[in-house]
Amino acid sequence: MTTLDPRDDERIARPISLSPEHDWRAGAPLVTPLLMPAGMSGLAAEGLTPASLSEMAQAHTQPIIDRGPAGLAIVYAIEADGFDVVVNGEHLLSWAVPAEEVRAAAMRNLATWSAGADWSLEVAGERRLLASAHPTGSDATRLLLPDVLAHIEAELGGRGRILIGVPERHLLVAGTLSSADVEFGPLFAAFLEAQFEAADEPIDPRVLELVAGEVVPFGS
Repeated sequence: MTTLDPRDDERIARPISLSPEHDWRAGAPLVTPLLMPAGMSGLAAEGLTPASLSEMAQAHTQPIIDRGPAGLAIVYAIEADGFDVVVNGEHLLSWAVPAEEVRAAAMRNLATWSAGADWSLEVAGERRLLASAHPTGSDATRLLLPDVLAHIEAELGGRGRILIGVPERHLLVAGTLSSADVEFGPLFAAFLEAQFEAADEPIDPRVLELVAGEVVPFGS
């Protein structure tokens, strides 16, 4: 016997024109930012509007790209059942909104999720390791939120340099590097590399650092 999902009636009743991919009112609560590897190509989000898109020879099917911390890229995606639809120029044309409005809605949605997402803190002597890891969450993207950086600073600051890693989509990890613990840096780097290599959605194997409220490559 087939079990019907009560949402099926809603999907059938809703015209395609009112689906999240076509209707901004439906898409706005679902769009979210995602951190992506450095060097990703697409349509630069800065100043991008439906009007400027219509004048471009560039393909509108390319993703909308924002610049993220430490050279990483940011895309925007509509959350669906088991997959994401990456926002591209065609979406902006259908929604008739600028990229700035998509960015603002995505960051609001991320902040709402992040406010209820927990952290784990491991303490071993002078070592402190703070992590955000949810199997279905975009934990790495929490790095874009100022209150998250403030939380990391509050938990780890004052004990040494704050190392950060976003090796894959579902993991944001930070630790304290003290001058007395020479082994921690290489161990942290090796952990990030291993997580990156094993990830289904890898982002960056590098060790990053929180300096004066900004995330930068370690040692830069």
